[in-house]
Amino acid sequence: MEFIVSAEEAGQRLDRFLVSQLPALSRSRIQSLIDEGRVQAGGVARKASHHVVPDEAVTVEIPAARPPGVQAEAIPMEVLYEDEDVAVINKPPGMVVHPGAGAEGGTIVAALLHRFGGVEGLSAVGGPLRPGIVHRLDKGTSGALVIARTDAAHKKLVEEFRERRIQKTYVALLHGKIQGESGSVTLPVARDLRRRTRMTARRREGREARTDWRARLRLDGFTLIEADLRTGRTHQIRVHFSTLGYPVVGDTLYGAPRQERIGTTLLPPLGRNFLHAARVAFAHPRTARRIEVRAPLPRELADYLAELGRATKTDPALIDAALREFL
Repeated sequence: MEFIVSAEEAGQRLDRFLVSQLPALSRSRIQSLIDEGRVQAGGVARKASHHVVPDEAVTVEIPAARPPGVQAEAIPMEVLYEDEDVAVINKPPGMVVHPGAGAEGGTIVAALLHRFGGVEGLSAVGGPLRPGIVHRLDKGTSGALVIARTDAAHKKLVEEFRERRIQKTYVALLHGKIQGESGSVTLPVARDLRRRTRMTARRREGREARTDWRARLRLDGFTLIEADLRTGRTHQIRVHFSTLGYPVVGDTLYGAPRQERIGTTLLPPLGRNFLHAARVAFAHPRTARRIEVRAPLPRELADYLAELGRATKTDPALIDAALREFL
């Protein structure tokens, strides 16, 4: 688009001139176009503070809007189970499941679109930004993630999650010596009103949440647990145990240190949360056949636990026994 500056308009800042010429665009959109070098005055890309002059030609390049949806990306992804209705993938840590604030590319959805041949290979119930997505795992959490490949399967799986008939088992390493060999945490979970990136179990109006747990290994100052989610609230395991004083190792958002010090030994940073979705079990949405899928514990978590065991002088045989069914 091209505009010629009149004598009456001369002297205005470039951004204000464009606001008057392009009322359909917001000020922030116009600023973005200028920052991207898509606005020229007198044949030269200018800053917003440029003052236009009489008879100056101002050209604006407005790129076509991107169609809604996610672009497929050739991101390696381990598929643990697959048929024409559902799939279960092994989500790596550090990836968000679908696009959101601050995360447009490199998502699980982008990898799924590439792996399953575009939107035709995934359910559309979740909309163009979440094809196939029935539930989520936190960015720092790895493990089994159930994917719907048809709309019928998606609706059935959502019902199964809502009725709490899908079994989800996690492995987590906690700070501290949690009391007892097993138990349940039933604290409600709600958004933290002071820090919006966090959840909290200290608000009465929180949503019902229940985490069942069993101790699998005790080290000096740490407890490895197996946890079953009976509800699926955001950050549920992390906020439940941090509220009790046992934050997940590596989870700096909920109070864990970035690095562990055992006596005089400073362990290297884990770089992620020690939280892994190790197993998921559900009735197949079409055949009702029971499907149980296991995601092996990532090598970095097993190695970290071995390193922690050496620092705490824990018998390696105890660590091997605790991890045997998760490797």
